[in-house]
Amino acid sequence: MKNNNVSNDWLFEITPKNKFFSLNLKEVWQYRDLLFLFVKRDVITVYKQTVLGPLWYLIQPLFTSVTFTIIFNNVAGINTGTVPPFLFNLAGITVWNYFTACLNGTSDTFKSNAGIFGKVYFPRIITPLSVVISNLIKFGIQFLIFIAFYCYYYLIGTDLSLNGLVLFFPVLIIIMGILGLGLGMLISSMVTKYRDFSYLVGFGIQLLMYLSAVMYPMELIKDKLPKYGWLVEYNPLAYIIETARYMLLDVGEISIPGLLYTLVLTIAVFFIGLLVFNKTEKSFIDTV
Repeated sequence: MKNNNVSNDWLFEITPKNKFFSLNLKEVWQYRDLLFLFVKRDVITVYKQTVLGPLWYLIQPLFTSVTFTIIFNNVAGINTGTVPPFLFNLAGITVWNYFTACLNGTSDTFKSNAGIFGKVYFPRIITPLSVVISNLIKFGIQFLIFIAFYCYYYLIGTDLSLNGLVLFFPVLIIIMGILGLGLGMLISSMVTKYRDFSYLVGFGIQLLMYLSAVMYPMELIKDKLPKYGWLVEYNPLAYIIETARYMLLDVGEISIPGLLYTLVLTIAVFFIGLLVFNKTEKSFIDTV
């Protein structure tokens, strides 16, 4: 006879997702161990078989800053005021690198994890989320280099000062990460159907860097190229980088309307990316 007293409660129940929009934070929390495992994988295994290992975290921003200083400051004559050009460029590159790392890492989610997604169930958003968290660790390492050079220039008598708004700098980085996550999920969903789109990502990021005020103040574009200044003014990344330098070096200006525009656009991009990501998740295994 069937025992009616046997409990039919299950710890987890896997059912088809009926909602077009789903951000199940409870389920993500239940799989937090897997999230930490992916973070560990991203941090450790990337440079596991390289000669210099984690030193690449430091070499890339330093060499890029030196190159920008030579080309844009020494040759092109871009003025950075009382702030040393190298430190000015290092501040912008450090923040920019976090965005590009998040975007590059999340834009290939479905394609690079197709083998895992096709074998076992877990919340798919954990994969791009782990990329954003692991890159936050890399950003912390690179930011320590910026702090070291900041202290060096300060000790030799350079006129440097932090702005009081520097306390909100972590919030700025979180916004940058969310924007990279949203764009990455959107691009990853498109790559499943249009493979050639992935080849445009690298070129697009390089072009976007020149429109994001990484190596020059936003005021410079408005003064020198007023006809094309709107390309920078409508770029939310430019406001994030300009605000970051304002907080860290007390140079440039902070635009409250620009930051509000950036915040609204970041939230919109994240939710649109999540919507498309959830939709693609249901059928991507047939196209990848």
